[in-house]
Amino acid sequence: MSTAPTTTPATVAPDLLILAMDHRESLARTVYDWRDPLTDEQAARIADGKQLVFAGLRAALDRGAPAGAGVLVDERYGASVARAARGAGLSLAMPIERSGQEWFTLEYGSLSDGQWLEHVADFDPDYVKVLVRDNPGFDLRARREQQDALAQVTGELHRAGRRLLLELLVPPTPEQHENLGDDYDRALRPPLTEQVITDMQGAGAAPDIWKIEGLDLAEDAERVVAAARQGGRHDVRCVVLGRDADQSQLNRWLRVAAGVDGFHGFAIGRTIWEKPLLAHVRGELDEASTIDQVATAYLHYADTYHSA
Repeated sequence: MSTAPTTTPATVAPDLLILAMDHRESLARTVYDWRDPLTDEQAARIADGKQLVFAGLRAALDRGAPAGAGVLVDERYGASVARAARGAGLSLAMPIERSGQEWFTLEYGSLSDGQWLEHVADFDPDYVKVLVRDNPGFDLRARREQQDALAQVTGELHRAGRRLLLELLVPPTPEQHENLGDDYDRALRPPLTEQVITDMQGAGAAPDIWKIEGLDLAEDAERVVAAARQGGRHDVRCVVLGRDADQSQLNRWLRVAAGVDGFHGFAIGRTIWEKPLLAHVRGELDEASTIDQVATAYLHYADTYHSA
């Protein structure tokens, strides 16, 4: 069932400069070299690491970070960060998807039992985030099931007066990777992203914000925004995700997005905090230096976006 788009004129929305730290399964694996199920002690250490990253954001704010700072953090390891962010008046986004799944699966409960909405209500985030992977070349039945689930999530959230932030990854199929290799991102991912957005909207998914993989060309970014806003969705926004890109690539993506109407900031995670946090976990960096490096990296990308 399709959700009717808004037909009201676009309003000027502030940029969102989100520090993303909602990583769970990948964080445990790549930084701590742990696999599920984790012990209570291991989970507590990951939670401490997230507190350290959040301290880096606080340091960036103390050093004059531009307006729009926010946090994307999970309940599993980041509940204390979420409550601290809410108490500090920062924009708060929280995921509802289970980490490390091929297709969208709820972290808590099922679509029918409403348990996931109780978790959302407990933290009252500004944005409820869902990460999905999709490609028109993926299995058709699985795609439709995921689209239907996203449509149901959209309806439940909007009826509750909540906003949906949809993080969209469009990885290549094996055939696309074999045919295009490193050219996939530039040559094929942009039009596939447009198609996936259109497909999801047609099925009833209606995010308020699309979290989009970076684009190298302004014309591609413009077409993605046009797809996100088609059908009268004038107030829908896009933000750039980091995808653990290196600094030069991420700088390019941010500069492209900053010049395109409809993009309103970023949600960057691992590129900002993974290296300093890993060094800290290995005993190579003390807490103060870890906080400083996180703050410096965050300020770099905020300044890159705003100065573009």
